[in-house]
Amino acid sequence: MKKDKLTYTSAITELEEIVNEIESGEVDVDVLTAKVKRASELIKFCKDNLRDTQKEVNKVLEGMEARATDADEEKD
Repeated sequence: MKKDKLTYTSAITELEEIVNEIESGEVDVDVLTAKVKRASELIKFCKDNLRDTQKEVNKVLEGMEARATDADEEKD
């Protein structure tokens, strides 16, 4: 899966698949390193995505709060 087409949902799905494969014990030792590396990349992608989303939500909420404060001040 290309990183530019990766979404949070697809990353989580792929991560769950990797975890299931590892937990089942069916992953060959030679493949295990690649699976763990990919899982690490997916975790980083998800954490970054969540952090960016949180920043955007906070900006929106701050903007809403500022507008509400301005509206309250105009009423006075």
